[in-house]
Formats: sequence, structure tokens, C-alpha cells
Amino acid sequence: MAPDRGGGGIPVAMQFDLFDDTQTSIIAAEDYPLFKDLVKSSNCKQCELHRGRRNIVIDRGTPTAKIMVIGEAPGEKEDSTGSAFVGRAGKLLDEILKAINLDTEKDVLIVNIVKCRPPGNRAPLREEVNACMPYLHKQIKLVQPHVIVLLGAVALKHMIPGKKGFSMADEAGNFFASSEYPGVHFMVLYHPAYLLYDPRKKKDMWEHVKRLETFLKETRLV
Repeated sequence: MAPDRGGGGIPVAMQFDLFDDTQTSIIAAEDYPLFKDLVKSSNCKQCELHRGRRNIVIDRGTPTAKIMVIGEAPGEKEDSTGSAFVGRAGKLLDEILKAINLDTEKDVLIVNIVKCRPPGNRAPLREEVNACMPYLHKQIKLVQPHVIVLLGAVALKHMIPGKKGFSMADEAGNFFASSEYPGVHFMVLYHPAYLLYDPRKKKDMWEHVKRLETFLKETRLV
């Protein structure tokens, strides 16, 4: 039997042991609140990141939103609170989206490639991403966003594995489609943490965000 691809070719169960009742229940969840409750209570040990985490970080925002924002991984603040993008980068993201009249609590759902904090805030390893991607695929299936904003190179390369050897300078600010996610409009933005590291990119980021605002208005998604 082919794996459940969650609509649009998304392999939601390919990494999980289908004989694990907990993981099977998560993938079978029929609504987002149930999915979230099951993941939080699962004490997931699918990868080594579980050894150092304090909380499994599922999201922040609303699962009925038409816009999903995907980042890299939880940081220290997220790990301690259990909520995505609540540190310095998250506050900057709030300000950026507020400038185009998007409320991060009401208008978007913010998630990450992996749900547990990597040690020292390093980028997640391939095996960690592979273990966690079924959760993200399930989130996409349940939320059915019209727009997915990818924050940074890590989110882009893991969501769209076919993109190799790319430059963020070339990708940031662009829209594209993927055959794996039919009907979804993708946009790439610099990660807010990168803007904190290099404030010179804020001007470029503003131009990119204005493109997002124009697109949302033209497609009547806001």
C-alpha cells in the first residue's frame, strides 16, 4: 500500500513506525486540535533531539489561517515556553507582518521544520528533519494553507529538496509552486534571525514583504 500522502503528494507517514500506536494516532488525527494535543502528549522520541528538549513546540497562531509560515527550529525561548517564534526573531517577525496588516496570532500559523530545539541552536540534521517531517506534512494537510512562507535557507532546502546549490540572495522575495503541494503558493523570505545578525538586509526584506502584501491583496487572501 502506498503511504498516505495527505493530499497533494505529501508523504505524511513515511518516516513513522506504523506499528507504533501513538504515532499512528497522530497521523490519523482528523482535526488540528486533536493532532496538536496528541503530539504534545506523545513524548516523541523519533530522533535524538528529544534528549535535550523541555517542550515539543508545535506552532503559534491559528490553524484556520490561509497563510502558513515555516521556520527552522525552536530556540531557547521557544523550548522553554512551548510556543513557536516567541524570542527576538519572533518579535521581529511580528513587527514585519504587522506592517502589512497581518496579525501573527490571528492571520497566520507559524511552525518549524523540526519541533524540538537542536543543541546550541544549530541547524537540524538530516535525520532529525526526516524524523519530524511527517508532523509538518500532517499540519499542512490539516490546515490546507493557500500560501506558505519559508523563512531562510534551512526551511527552503528541506521543504523543497529539489532546490540545490541555491543562493538566498536569489531566492528571497520570490514566489514559486511545487508539484508536491498543488494549489499552494510558496514565498521565500530571509529568516528574522538573519536580519538581527545583518540589519543591512532589512531594506531587502521590506521590499520582499511588500510583494507578499500585493500578492495577498490581488488574490483576495486578506
